[in-house]
Amino acid sequence: MRQGGDGGLADVKLVWEGRTWHLLGRSGADLEIRAVSKFSKDQGLPVLIGTGLGHGLRKLLDQYPGPVAVVDKEEPILKLTGCREEFSSNPRVFWVSDPDPDEALRSLSKWQMENSGKPFVALVLPVYLRLDRGYYGFLNEQLSASQKYDFWAKANYPKFTSHPPRVLHLTSDYFLMGELVRASERLQTPHYFINIGAKEKGCTEFVEQLLKAVVEFKPDFIFTINHLGVDREGVLMDLIERLRLPLASWFVDNPNLILYLYKRLVSPWTAIFTWDADNVAALKSQGFSHVHYLPLATDVNRFKPLRQIPKRHPWRSKVSFVGNSMIYKVGHRMKAGKFPRELLTAYRKLAQGFGESSERGVSAFMAQAHPDLKRVFDTLETQEQQLCYETMITWEATRQYRKKCVEQILPFRPLIAGDKGWNITFKDQTGQWRWHPELSYYDELPGFYPLSDVNFNCTSKQMKGAVNQRVFDVPASGAFVLTDHRVQMESLFEPGREIISYQDPSEIQDLVRFYLKNEAPRKKVVQAASKRILSEHTYEHRLNSLFETMRETFA
Repeated sequence: MRQGGDGGLADVKLVWEGRTWHLLGRSGADLEIRAVSKFSKDQGLPVLIGTGLGHGLRKLLDQYPGPVAVVDKEEPILKLTGCREEFSSNPRVFWVSDPDPDEALRSLSKWQMENSGKPFVALVLPVYLRLDRGYYGFLNEQLSASQKYDFWAKANYPKFTSHPPRVLHLTSDYFLMGELVRASERLQTPHYFINIGAKEKGCTEFVEQLLKAVVEFKPDFIFTINHLGVDREGVLMDLIERLRLPLASWFVDNPNLILYLYKRLVSPWTAIFTWDADNVAALKSQGFSHVHYLPLATDVNRFKPLRQIPKRHPWRSKVSFVGNSMIYKVGHRMKAGKFPRELLTAYRKLAQGFGESSERGVSAFMAQAHPDLKRVFDTLETQEQQLCYETMITWEATRQYRKKCVEQILPFRPLIAGDKGWNITFKDQTGQWRWHPELSYYDELPGFYPLSDVNFNCTSKQMKGAVNQRVFDVPASGAFVLTDHRVQMESLFEPGREIISYQDPSEIQDLVRFYLKNEAPRKKVVQAASKRILSEHTYEHRLNSLFETMRETFA
């Protein structure tokens, strides 16, 4: 260490494995200033490799108004010079000190993304390359390569110049993804898939995959289901705004039970599609400017009539029902939520009232019908805990409703396929019905529906006006479905001719009895429903509708 004439630190002598270097040497402060003097703000994002005594960084901050990154992991030197204490509190300085060069590069890449994706410009203090070439030399090479590769220019391309559009799918193992993949292929839509899988949403690897796909594939928009891949912190939303790349998110579950946890989601570059028309007004009130109704559909290449229905088969039944009892789902939420006593003792009564009301949201129902419980609900510590309680009430309302409806088909000795909770629900009705474990949606249900004369359906209470998947899948399989009435089905099917429904559980037994005894009317309904589905309700129809909406909105 050597002091200058003003008493300040003038140089630092470094001794390492018998070798000696100086941070500045005879050139003094000029050595550091020369390293940054040729930088121009038009070049990109400056990254100073090594801090030295801070002369170059001070010069850079004086001549350049934008953000600056500093890479320096040398703790003994930083402690001696005091540079980190001097500069790290400056909001324009992004400090990187991770000893793993790959992690340091990931931090710099994220910082780059947050600053419009401009190329890096490496500004090197030579002595740091001698200190640790494997670390500082590696980063210098990577950053210099970035300067030659202007990502931002490559990502700025015109959208929607051809038909069909180029679609970047964010995929997972969610049940609907397979249908959309195959529908895209049948439509010959140029597509590219990023499989999210079990990756943490918004993680660095995902962002890197996305940026690579944008440059190489040049999509017209990103397509996801239920906001899969959209992180809670808003990293993806910030990115699509900088890229001017639209996002289409199709909600096939209650968006209020998903968007509840997210922040910074409202963006003019996002279009929301919902399978439930009742959600449109609520989503618009949250600030989403592009909200559209897009109902469910079916894959007619998977759900199609059997060539021959076997007379003897374990699945063969006069009446069947496929669905979850909701017993274990309610119990798991109750255990996870750790709710106060007032909310636990009232949950069944509250669920019953919510199920019978026209209100779509649990929180809004409590505010209207049980303000005392709403006040307790508002004291829950986190949004996650509030969401957990709302979900539990929704599922309990569904449990009560399903029990009441399915009870009506027990006199017909039905086959009930679902979780073991049904054995608890109807433990006193042994001998009146058969139980089958849960069925695989892809591998078993297409063959299950045609083996029942009447497929019974009752919809979840998370959707009080919309129809579920079964009203499309069953007729597409050449089978008959009896479902509960939903207002939105009237715009999808012709009631009484293409779909048969009950308004109240008290109507179920008479309807089941009639259609079991009368095969001709039953087949007539199936034929009419199948014709409608083939002409209007396949996933090809839904994708084409979504594509056209995205083009009209963002082209």
